[in-house]
Amino acid sequence: MVNSVQLPNRRARVACARTFRRGSGGIVIHGFDPFRSFGDDVAATYDDSPRGDEAESVAFLRQLAGDGPALELAIGTGRIGLPLANSGVRVDGVEQSAAMIDQLKAKPGGAELSVVQGDMADVPVTGDYPLVFVVFNSIYNLLTQEAQIRCFANVASHLTPGGAFVLEAALPGTDETEPGPSYRLDQQYVAAEEVEADRVVLDVGRYDQSTQLLNKCRVIIESGQMRLSPIALRFAAPAELDLMARLAGLHLDARWGGWRGEAFTSTSRRHVSVYRR
Repeated sequence: MVNSVQLPNRRARVACARTFRRGSGGIVIHGFDPFRSFGDDVAATYDDSPRGDEAESVAFLRQLAGDGPALELAIGTGRIGLPLANSGVRVDGVEQSAAMIDQLKAKPGGAELSVVQGDMADVPVTGDYPLVFVVFNSIYNLLTQEAQIRCFANVASHLTPGGAFVLEAALPGTDETEPGPSYRLDQQYVAAEEVEADRVVLDVGRYDQSTQLLNKCRVIIESGQMRLSPIALRFAAPAELDLMARLAGLHLDARWGGWRGEAFTSTSRRHVSVYRR
């Protein structure tokens, strides 16, 4: 006997279809608010699927941090910031989501970290750091070139002489062997992430070349119900990020294909870039 799953009603299907609409500035997600995109529901399950590269990420950053302190932009629930702090480096953070900060603070040692809630492009902290870092594509959460440029400039103003700004970001591709999600810059696509008898997860995306905005919506159909998890990202190629760094008075010191020092090549699916003052 085959189990049956009741499909979402017509209203829910129409809502899904209307999630994407065309606006005057390109293709945007209707009703999407980046400052509310990581709410309680996302924060509660954010740590359920670790990427598996946490140890190597922390080892890489620990070497650059020296005696610290270090500042993590978009620190989230502390996936990297907390183990880095446990290694002996003082870690401060910036995070826009109160729900993510609450999750971090509830973890062992989380209450010891100084975390400012705010826009990471503004780097709303005082003091200087030998290391500032942003990982897991979070730079793409800044949805305009202007915001990304502002982030570089503000980071530069908080770096000690010779200090490092480390940025990890994905490159377009569909290589599922890489930790974390792949990013497809197709004009539009639908991909099946999970297909089970009682659960289907779809990744729906649309990319606008004119704005470099990638709009993604994770569609989860389970037990006859449908949930939508939208996110918008502004993709920036390594060369564009390098130019932003130069405008901020920084220069590219090194670029790797991963946290273990893998060579960065034309087939790399992500890059770890180190910029210096």
